Amino acid sequence: MKQTVYCILGLLFLISACRPEEFVPKKRGYSRIDTPLYHQYKKFEKEGFPYTFEYPSYAVISKDTLIVDKTLDNPYWINISFPEMNGTIYISYKNINSSQSLAKLLEDAHFMSFYHTKKADYQSDYSFKNEFGVQGYLYEWGGDAASKYQFIATDSTHNFIRGALYFNCTPNADSLKPLNDFLKTDIQHLLKTINWK
Repeated sequence: MKQTVYCILGLLFLISACRPEEFVPKKRGYSRIDTPLYHQYKKFEKEGFPYTFEYPSYAVISKDTLIVDKTLDNPYWINISFPEMNGTIYISYKNINSSQSLAKLLEDAHFMSFYHTKKADYQSDYSFKNEFGVQGYLYEWGGDAASKYQFIATDSTHNFIRGALYFNCTPNADSLKPLNDFLKTDIQHLLKTINWK
């Protein structure tokens, strides 16, 4: 009998101690990625390459690995990687000639760039011409497009470069905004300093 009374009292105590509370889920958050405090640059001037430019000192340049096992039709394709930011600027180079006219290269570049209009909220483009006579366009995509910035640079006669910034994650304009804003300055500096050999 004593055990029953203790069990009932214990059960009443447990029931009275529990108060129904409203469950409130935590808001979804994103990891904070700190960008470097300053934009610092060094020169890319590799022997045999037909172009030079300045790139961020916190970036790593490597050859494009997608063409390693094939005949090197495009040996001047490189990747500018930002390991701390999990992002890469992919640079492709083409020599303008009779089989690859400027018009064809521009058409291909525009097709690849404007493919992002499916997910983008808006698109802006800015023309540029640097002190070395290199000219081109910087494209900016808004919203959850896979690539926020893409660019083309050419001398209109011999050299043509296309570049695109991608992050190795699902595109989310809000979470990538600080990185995109920071790297826009670096892309603009690259375009300002690009030159042909």
